[in-house]
Amino acid sequence: MTEHTTQQTTRPVLVTGATGMTGSRVLARLRERGVAVRAASRSSEWGFDWSDPSTWDRVLRGAGAVYLVQNDLDPRAPEFVERAVALGVERVVQLSARGVDGPNYFEYLNDTPAHLVGERAVRASGLEWTILRPGWFSQNFSEGLLSDGVRSGVLRLPTADGATTWIDTEDIAAVAVAALTESGHHGRTYELGGPRALNLSEVAAEISQALGRTIRYEPVSEKEYASGLLAQGWSEAGTDDMVMALSAIRRGLESTYVPGVREALGRDPRGFSDYVARTFHEGWGLS
Repeated sequence: MTEHTTQQTTRPVLVTGATGMTGSRVLARLRERGVAVRAASRSSEWGFDWSDPSTWDRVLRGAGAVYLVQNDLDPRAPEFVERAVALGVERVVQLSARGVDGPNYFEYLNDTPAHLVGERAVRASGLEWTILRPGWFSQNFSEGLLSDGVRSGVLRLPTADGATTWIDTEDIAAVAVAALTESGHHGRTYELGGPRALNLSEVAAEISQALGRTIRYEPVSEKEYASGLLAQGWSEAGTDDMVMALSAIRRGLESTYVPGVREALGRDPRGFSDYVARTFHEGWGLS
C-alpha cells in the first residue's frame, strides 16, 4: 500500500447524501477529525437538491473537496462536477458501484450505467479524484431496503443461491474520509467488498442467531419480486433498477473478493459477522 499523509486544509468538505447510509458516516468521521464540513441535503442548513441546480452553487462555493453521492433516478453528476470545477473545488470522491464498467454486469440494462457516466465526468474534470465502487451494503439489512424482511422474518429476493461480499458502510466511510483528507489516493478506483461471500441463506442464519428468532430466506422469481415492489408503491423505474441490480447477485458476479479496503487503508475489511454482532440483538425490529 502507498503511504498516505494527512492533507491539511482550511476549506470545508461538502458531503452530499449527508443523511444516507454512507454520507452520514462520512460526515461523522470528518467531524471526529475536526474537519470543517457542509452537510448537504434538502432539509439541512446547507440546503441542496439534485433536482434543483439553483441550490448547487451555494454549497459548492468555497468548498475544498466533495463527497459525491448522486441521485440514481435523476443522475446529474456531469453538470454538478462542471460547477464544482468552475467554483474552485480541488478534490472529489465519488460513490459509484461495483460492476459499472463490466459488460452485461447488470442484466436488462441497455444504456451506459449512470454511475459510469458520473465516473467519466469525474475522471475528465481535472480535479483530484478518487472513485469508490462498493458492492451491496451490509447495513441494507438494518437500515435499508432489506430491513423490512428482517423485521417480518422473511427475506424474499430473486437472488437464487448467489453470494455477495457484503461491505460494511463503516469501511466505505473510512475509505472516503481517507481519500478526502489524505494524499496518495488521487487517480485511484477502489473496489470495495467484505472479506468473504455469503448467500442469503447464510446471511439469514447469522442474523437469526443474533436475534434469537428465525429469519429465513425465500427465493422468488424476478417477476414476483417486481410485483411486490410495485404493490408497495415503488415506481416502475425504481423497480426495474432493483431487479437489474439484484441480477448480479443471482449470476454470481458479486461473490469475488475485491481488495479496495486493504489498498486504501492497509487492513482487511470488516466481516459480516462483526456487523451483525454490532447491530442485532434480541428484540431488534419488534417494537
